[in-house]
Amino acid sequence: MPKKTTKTYSKRIKITKNGKLIRRKMGLSHFKAKKDAKSIRSLRSHVSVDFVDVKTLKAHL
Repeated sequence: MPKKTTKTYSKRIKITKNGKLIRRKMGLSHFKAKKDAKSIRSLRSHVSVDFVDVKTLKAHL
């Protein structure tokens, strides 16, 4: 029987066309008043997942 996808991972991580995993940066949901505008802008961008975690995360997706 095939494994089901873990929904928490599928909501947070996306697979690109080339097979890379993309995630959001942490720290943007609250406490924005103490951060400057430059750091908030940099937190908006997406980041690729480290190669150490790719194998385990793809098993959950």
